[in-house]
Amino acid sequence: MTERIRAARELSPAPLLLGSLLLVPLLAAPASAHHLMELFQLKEGLLGGFLSGLGHPLLGPDHLLFLLALGLVGLQQPSRWLFGLLAVGLGASAAGLLAPNLPGAELLVALSLVAQGLVVIGRWPRRVLVPAIAVHGYVLSGAVIGWEPGAISFYLLGLLISQATLLLAAVSLVRPWAAGLSSTRLRLVAGILIGIGGTFAWTTLVP
Repeated sequence: MTERIRAARELSPAPLLLGSLLLVPLLAAPASAHHLMELFQLKEGLLGGFLSGLGHPLLGPDHLLFLLALGLVGLQQPSRWLFGLLAVGLGASAAGLLAPNLPGAELLVALSLVAQGLVVIGRWPRRVLVPAIAVHGYVLSGAVIGWEPGAISFYLLGLLISQATLLLAAVSLVRPWAAGLSSTRLRLVAGILIGIGGTFAWTTLVP
């Protein structure tokens, strides 16, 4: 009976959903993630900044995948991790506004997916996720360099809401599903994650 329950979990729609998310990034390089301002021709301002902050993590497949895949790492006390990672990401975005254009930042974002996969299979400790999400936060600030302070504040607010929603989805949807996977299938998912990160890194080095 236990094996049947496990099989039902692994054949549920959740794996198909996650599989789709894993395949989407293969169709686009990280650099193709358009800023919402450009995509919908929004004007700089409070509303434009807020909507842009909401949409930016969703339009970047590397950011979207990283945040959702945090549910794969089996975080204990997910609420504490949730608030901690959000604080680190937002703080890194603020740092990116003060000291932009860090060389190799996009490459580090791609490699963060590789690191995440290694965490999933237990090769690296979970603490590496802290600098990893900091890199993501830093890169997300680049879209609003030179904006007025008010528009930047609303962008950061939208960014906070968007990332919090994705992290909640990771904890409430992806995490329970991953807990029901066999070790073999979890390693397969981790391998796909590492492969995507490696692909992104390659496209960053060789445009």
